Amino acid sequence: MTGRIPAGTLSSLRPINYVVARIASRVVGAPDMHLFSTLGQTRGLFRAWLLYSARLMPFGTLARRDAETVILRVAAVRECGYEQDHHRRLGRRAGLTAAEVAALEDTGAGPQEDLDARARDLVAAVDELLADRDLTDATWTQLGEHLTDRQRIEFVLLVTQYDGLATTIGTLRIPRDYA
Repeated sequence: MTGRIPAGTLSSLRPINYVVARIASRVVGAPDMHLFSTLGQTRGLFRAWLLYSARLMPFGTLARRDAETVILRVAAVRECGYEQDHHRRLGRRAGLTAAEVAALEDTGAGPQEDLDARARDLVAAVDELLADRDLTDATWTQLGEHLTDRQRIEFVLLVTQYDGLATTIGTLRIPRDYA
């Protein structure tokens, strides 16, 4: 897929964003991290978005395993291959098994036996939030069995961040980093 916005260059990204994009490419092992070389063209907005995103993941209060569970589910529901490519790898590093990743990506699945109760509750909440743009009181209470109030707020922000990111990636036709 060809992106609607060409990958940034030193002149379009400017030095700081260019360096960030190049470092990110090396870290993920791709010739270009297209998300960064595209969004980096917004200059200061990119850096603000990057700080916000990093504060949610990897520096949020949710356990990395929980954050990757949430992100992989959002990516699957929103059919965002770009997010899936990156977060499959990150999810495995956070301790998710191949069976758990497959269960998270199976949006037609029922009870999802490969997931524990905590992950099933997170998935149910992600699905409800994406479908309804809200959580019922029962779902909110169920999340409270696993997450503090602060973490439940962060959960909502993480879901909506990756939902918005999937929309951005799709709309801009940002190409996947791994062929």
